[in-house]
Amino acid sequence: MLFKNKNLLLLHFIVFIWGWSPILGKLLNIENVVAYQLVWFRMLITIATIAIYLLATKRNIKVSTKDFFKLVGIGGIIAFHWFCFYNAINISNVSVTLVAFATGTLFTSLIEPYFYKRKIIRYEIIFGMVIIGAIAMIFKVETHYAWGIVFGMLAALTSSIFTVFNGLLVQRIPSSLIAFYELSGGVVVLTVYLLLTGEFSHDFFVITPKAWMWISILSIVGTAFPFIASVNLMKKISPFTITLTVNLETVYGIVIAYFLWKKDEAMTPGFYLGTFIILATIFGNAIMKQYMKRSL
Repeated sequence: MLFKNKNLLLLHFIVFIWGWSPILGKLLNIENVVAYQLVWFRMLITIATIAIYLLATKRNIKVSTKDFFKLVGIGGIIAFHWFCFYNAINISNVSVTLVAFATGTLFTSLIEPYFYKRKIIRYEIIFGMVIIGAIAMIFKVETHYAWGIVFGMLAALTSSIFTVFNGLLVQRIPSSLIAFYELSGGVVVLTVYLLLTGEFSHDFFVITPKAWMWISILSIVGTAFPFIASVNLMKKISPFTITLTVNLETVYGIVIAYFLWKKDEAMTPGFYLGTFIILATIFGNAIMKQYMKRSL
């Protein structure tokens, strides 16, 4: 029981750290770091951190050529995902981004059955329609944040895509290697894009000392450490508990942002009603899955 409580405490700590990710994104925006800069440097520093971990654990990093190109391709999706996520924060705010990002549950329920060769579950479609209705409600009352919602939902869609792909790959490739190759692939894809668009310039590398501090914290504490720790926890805690707890990231992020930037993060009652409906639906979906498993 003691070990179980420690594991649950560590899980909540990891989710709490993830809740700070959009906060750090906004702090970097204040320091005039744009989304593609943040993504490029975050991936680079995280790769270096994971590489040190792989060397320390003497992990064999060989993968097949076929898997290598798959991982690089998924890395490109991850780079686009992070760009959408932090761009949403830049053009709206943390609360709007996190609520839009919470629609990932809907996208996963539609994408997962195709790749896992199973039927679409009816109640997931119903829950999905409820989430769409809640998003439509938020769109109606927060029209000036429309593009923030769009980019937040794009971040959710791409997150669902690479999560499903990784769910298949992790069956035969260690998670640390998946992260290393995917993030390396993401850096390569993003670098090619930046070169083609002429974004690589002297100004790209001009970053304030405070911004370097935030990027380092986001990369090492907010990305590399939670990833490795969460993978280890999957061996000790049920998937249901992990899924349910991870949904608290949206709650943590919105609450932290509200206390830090009350004026910028204060929203209309319609927004909070829509947020409540989305979160209630996500938790309801998780509880329904657990009930269905027990009834089998």
